[in-house]
Amino acid sequence: MDRLDDMIAFVSVVDCRSFTAAAEKLGVSKSVISRRMTELENRLGARLLNRTTRRLSMTEIGQAFYERSVRILADVDDAEAVVSSLHASPRGVLRIAAPLSFGMLHLAPALPDFMAPHPDLEVELDLNDRYVDLVEERYDVAVRIGRLKDSSLVARRIAPNRRVVVGSPGYFARHGRPERPDDLLNHNCLLYTNVPIAEQWQFRVDGVQRPVRAAGSLRVNNGETLRDAAVAGLGLAILPTFICGSDLSAGRLEPVLVGNVVSDSAVHAVYPHGRHLSPKVRAFVDFIARRFGPKPYWDCALDPELRDTAA
Repeated sequence: MDRLDDMIAFVSVVDCRSFTAAAEKLGVSKSVISRRMTELENRLGARLLNRTTRRLSMTEIGQAFYERSVRILADVDDAEAVVSSLHASPRGVLRIAAPLSFGMLHLAPALPDFMAPHPDLEVELDLNDRYVDLVEERYDVAVRIGRLKDSSLVARRIAPNRRVVVGSPGYFARHGRPERPDDLLNHNCLLYTNVPIAEQWQFRVDGVQRPVRAAGSLRVNNGETLRDAAVAGLGLAILPTFICGSDLSAGRLEPVLVGNVVSDSAVHAVYPHGRHLSPKVRAFVDFIARRFGPKPYWDCALDPELRDTAA
C-alpha cells in the first residue's frame, strides 16, 4: 500500500469535501477513494472522517493528520522542485549588484564567459559602492566585500580579500621602506575615504590588533585612483589585492608590512532567502566561485604556489 497516495487521497477528499469530487480530481473511481480511506483508517486504528449522507467532516484526529499530511506533501513537492531547478536552464533577467572597482576589474571581464553557455539569460549589472537593499530594490544577487552586516541574506564565500600596504619602487628609493607600522608616521599615506575612519589603518603587532594613524596629501573615495597615485610614486596606500594584484606582479608596486596588515574579510555572493535557489542565481554564484576562488589569481604576487601555477 502506498502511504503517500493514501495521504494524497485523504487531503483531496478533505479539500473537495466529497469522495466523488476527489475521485474526479485524481482521475480514479469513487470506489477506489472509498477503499483507500477505509484502509487508511484501519491501518491507523483511528477514524479520520465523519461521514453522513449530507456532508463530510474531520474528526479531531483527522484534523491533525490532515495538517501533517499537507506539510509532508508540500515537502515532497519542494524536493522535486529542487531537483528540477538543478537541471533547469538559467533564463530570464539576472540583476546583479557589485562594487565599482571589483566589478570593473574582474566581474565585467568575466561576464561574457558566464553568459555564453546561457543564451536565454539576460544580465543587468549595477556597479555601485553603495550598500544596496537586495529585497527592496529587487536584485537577485550581490557581490559584497568585507564583513557582512545583514544576516537575513544567504551568503557564500567566494574568495579571501587580502589587503597590502604598497608603494612604488621610486617612492621607496626616495623615502625608504617602513619596517614597522609606526614608521608610517614618517610617510605620505594616501587615504581611502569610503570607510568610517580613513586616518586609521589597522595592523596586527605582536598578536594584538591596533590602529596606526595615517596622514597624507591625497584623500579619495575610489581604490583605483589610490592605486594610480601609488604607482606614480605619490605615497603609500593600503589596498585590496584585487585592485593592485596586477601591479604587484608587474613590479609597478611593492608590498611592505605584509605580516602586519589585518586582512580578515572576504568576497561573498549574497542573495535573499527563498525556498529554492533559482537556476540563474545558482549558475552565477557557482561560476564566480570557480572563477575567483578559493585562491584568486590576483594574489599571485603574494602566493608563490599561485605564481608557480600561473607560470
